Parts: sequence; C-alpha cells; structure tokens
Amino acid sequence: MEKISSLEARVKKLLLEMSSHNVDYSIVLSSYKVDEQRPSVQQLIEATKKYDNIGLVAGFSIDNHTESDLKQYRKWIKDGSVKGLKIYCGYEHYYPYDKRYQKVYDTCVEFGVPVMVHTGDTFSEKGKLKFSHPLNLDEVAVDNPELKIVMCHLGNPWIEDCQEVVYKNDNVYADMSGLAVGKFDHFFEELMVEKVAELINYAGEPRYLLYGTDWPISDMDSYLSFVSKLKLKKEYRNKLMYQNSKDLFNI
Repeated sequence: MEKISSLEARVKKLLLEMSSHNVDYSIVLSSYKVDEQRPSVQQLIEATKKYDNIGLVAGFSIDNHTESDLKQYRKWIKDGSVKGLKIYCGYEHYYPYDKRYQKVYDTCVEFGVPVMVHTGDTFSEKGKLKFSHPLNLDEVAVDNPELKIVMCHLGNPWIEDCQEVVYKNDNVYADMSGLAVGKFDHFFEELMVEKVAELINYAGEPRYLLYGTDWPISDMDSYLSFVSKLKLKKEYRNKLMYQNSKDLFNI
C-alpha cells in the first residue's frame, strides 16, 4: 500500500481516484487511534470540509477515546460533519455487546445515524478474531432494535453467518469493503462473486447491502470490476451502489 506523506495529498489522491472511476461520493472513516498514518476526526473535518462529495464516519475506541471525545462527536453529528460512528471489534479486544459501547449505540439512535462495526479478518496480526465474528452482532441488534448497524466486510470469511444476521435482523446492514487487499485475483474474485450471490439469494432483496472498497487498501478499479460481475437487476444494482448508502447515511 502506497504511503502518501500529507493528509492534503491523500485527500487529493482520493478525489483523483473518484474522478477516474466515476465515483460520485465517498465516505471516509477515521481509525480507532491517531498516529502518523491515522488522522484524527478533527483533522479529517478540516481536510475535507470544502468538498461536498466526501462524508466522514468517526471511529470510537474504548481504549483511546474519552467521554469528552464522544461529546465532541455528538456536536459533529448534530452539525452534519460526521455521518456515523464506527467501532473496531477485533482490533480492540472487546465484543460489540460490551456495555462500554452502549453509549455509542445510544448516540447513534438519538441522532438517527448508523454504527459501523468491524467484522471478520483483521488487517493486523494482533487482532483477535473471536471479538470480530459476525454472530456477535445479533445480540446488539436484538437489544437495540432502533439502532442501524453496518456489518463491515460481510464478516469475511464468515459470510454465511453474516447472511443469517442480516436476514434475521431488519436493522442490520452489511458492506462489502475490504474483501481484497490491493486487486482481486481471478480465482478469489470468482469465489467472492459466488459468495455474495449466495448471500443475496438467502437474505433476499439487497436493501441491506452497501458498496464499499476500503481504499487505499483495496483497489477501486478492481472493486468496480468485481461488482460488475454480480448478476443483479438494474433496480437492485442501484440500491447496492448508491441508494442504500444514501438513505442510511443521509447523504
């Protein structure tokens, strides 16, 4: 993965990638911690505020954020600077039903924004997979019926478990970001097309499924090629590629 020196340069690179691939709108996610490669929410707001085709989702961490941080997040959600929150189960060694996350869920319900939850494999070898299994979200969904939950990465490799959770719970969505690091190779692309097709056939009309790439970890061109191979009606493709996210994130 190419490292770009400044945040301004990274935003310009994103805009260039969007323009090159006819992507109208992107949602940028902040991490669960701040370091040289992971800017803060405040930095992201400042870097993207002049662009009306970039939205932000703020990462929240039990270990690295405070009540004061969540209070500031509330202000940004209220003024439209932040369109949702994300927690990083697996990277953080806590289940999504840990009571310390409840304040995040309550904030999302109060303002009608979604919470995104990391599920599936972790990019870091220090992640612990028992915390990121998609079945963990069933408990959160049942206990918080008004909460809109996005299961990130289809719970890959536990996509069958993901499809049951979204089928069972009307308040659970799933995004297909981060399935490949870099480009899809031919055999993995074929495999994932089959798995996503099975998910749609099982869970029904994809009102719950969101397009995403996880750029710059994942290649935009390769991702668009992958999605083009899914056999979908035009109406359903439009929901997957734009309408579902537009509705969910109030874009």
